Amino acid sequence: MQVTNTIIMIRPMHFRMNKQTTVNNYYQKDIDITGEEANKKAQKEFDQFVNVLEGIGVEVIVVDDDPGNDTPDSIFPNNWVSFHKNGDVGLYPMFAVNRRKERRGEVLDKVEALGFEIKNIIDYTDAEDEGVFLEGTGSLVLDRVNRKAYCGLSPRADEDLLIEFCEDFEYTPVVFYANQTIEGKRLPIYHTNVMMLVGETFAVVCLDAIDDKKERKNLINHLKNDDKEIIKITENQVNSFVGNMLQVVGSKDKRYLVMSAMAFENLTKDQVTRIEKHCEIVSSDLNTIETLGGGSARCMMAEVFLPKKCS
Repeated sequence: MQVTNTIIMIRPMHFRMNKQTTVNNYYQKDIDITGEEANKKAQKEFDQFVNVLEGIGVEVIVVDDDPGNDTPDSIFPNNWVSFHKNGDVGLYPMFAVNRRKERRGEVLDKVEALGFEIKNIIDYTDAEDEGVFLEGTGSLVLDRVNRKAYCGLSPRADEDLLIEFCEDFEYTPVVFYANQTIEGKRLPIYHTNVMMLVGETFAVVCLDAIDDKKERKNLINHLKNDDKEIIKITENQVNSFVGNMLQVVGSKDKRYLVMSAMAFENLTKDQVTRIEKHCEIVSSDLNTIETLGGGSARCMMAEVFLPKKCS
């Protein structure tokens, strides 16, 4: 299965601009707002987003952030955990020190309490001691059916750790450097899932971000060989989080592509037409979360593919 009906989301308690992540997340922008105001706005956007997902029949498991932890980015759980069809759970090393407290056993406990089976936890978090990071399905865009892990290398995505992940989970790595232009310099995009997504029958990708022609051609060949229609987006669209989307399953097994309102507004008519050949588009306003957090809709959703326990 490439897509799931079950999503985990963490309702924020301390959302604000995280100064520890701004060093390599160039999508974050400061605005004149108090931390309390930022968190209230983020909570409102979060609740509306949950309503949108539940309205199309997605099962959303909402877990409140721990008020005792100062975790401004807890709203982005897909970076620290991944859930797999065979019952495996991956735990990942985080670049920012204050993001490491986001890893909470209570989240896994809630998943199990809802009838999902966790058979094995594969923990990469010791890599933090060596200054090595791989931030879950932010760093990794997974083609779960064809067993491929697309990864744009960056300070938050280490190649050796990627290879270790691929050996443990039996994926083939598709490695490249994805860059963005910052003050005239080409600098790494912090997470792969900002510039591409892989759906069941299509992929949305910013090919212009991959400066190396061989790496770009390799990625294209992998997608074409797996019969994915490639829908190209521009770097300007990436800046509006057009690449940060996720395909999900709603009620009656219907497929949807979930994105922010800003991402939807920045799609061209042709792109919308091409996407809608594969699935319906749904969106929600995430402006505060995007501006201060530098992440969007996909970052907020941790997919659950775990098997159900036998009754």
